[in-house]
Amino acid sequence: MVKLIASDLDGTLLDGNGSLPERLFPVIGQLHERGILFAPASGRQYANLELLFRPVKDKVLFVAENGALVKYRGKTLRLTPVSEREQVRVLAAVRAEEGLYPVLCGENHAYMEKGGNDCFRATVIDAYTNCVQVDRLEEVIGRESICKVAVFDERPAAEHCVRVLPSRLPSLRAILSSFHWMDISSLNANKGEAIRFVQEKFHFLREECVAFGDHMNDYEMLAACGRAYVPENGFAALKERIGSTVPSNLEGGALEKIEAILAEETA
Repeated sequence: MVKLIASDLDGTLLDGNGSLPERLFPVIGQLHERGILFAPASGRQYANLELLFRPVKDKVLFVAENGALVKYRGKTLRLTPVSEREQVRVLAAVRAEEGLYPVLCGENHAYMEKGGNDCFRATVIDAYTNCVQVDRLEEVIGRESICKVAVFDERPAAEHCVRVLPSRLPSLRAILSSFHWMDISSLNANKGEAIRFVQEKFHFLREECVAFGDHMNDYEMLAACGRAYVPENGFAALKERIGSTVPSNLEGGALEKIEAILAEETA
């Protein structure tokens, strides 16, 4: 019996226009009626996720900031911050490399610096509903708990960020989250740790949980669930590790599989 379905959004559940499928909310309603908890699990901030899922926000559990923040019905269940000292170290490491742009991702707000790359700015504004622009990020350290530092790379992050930042920040988790992005967080802040926390809190067994994800920041979450699927458009190394795939996000593969699971549970 399935008790939890967790899904990444960008590249997995969202379509090519970055929109949720129209039939998703009725499906979430049916899952809720069957006692199956749906969890959007994303690198996005909670405010953005709550806005996206507003019609069903009290029927889902939010895994935000790549697992550093878990919220349910407006209540924070888990928060894994990056220390202020580590924030300073991350910003110094990012500033030492050309073409990298950092975002401090707090429990309630994201912080970005004024100016910078146009693509970077557009992406941040789209993904972070509560976004504050400042002259320098160092001035906001200590203002609120910071869940992660997201780093935009003008070049493909898999060819640039991944070669320079992890070695400079050995006490933190640095993981690719998409083509242009790398996320830096505490070592125990990831979607897998968040899902294991949810499993323990709600008394779900691993085999009662299903997960969908397309990139390496989803790997721990997929490994924490009894059934795991990667869309065909997913990162090649992740598909190789997980093995099970669904059609691409452009074809709505993740939602089709969720509907199939719902049909199995109601048969």
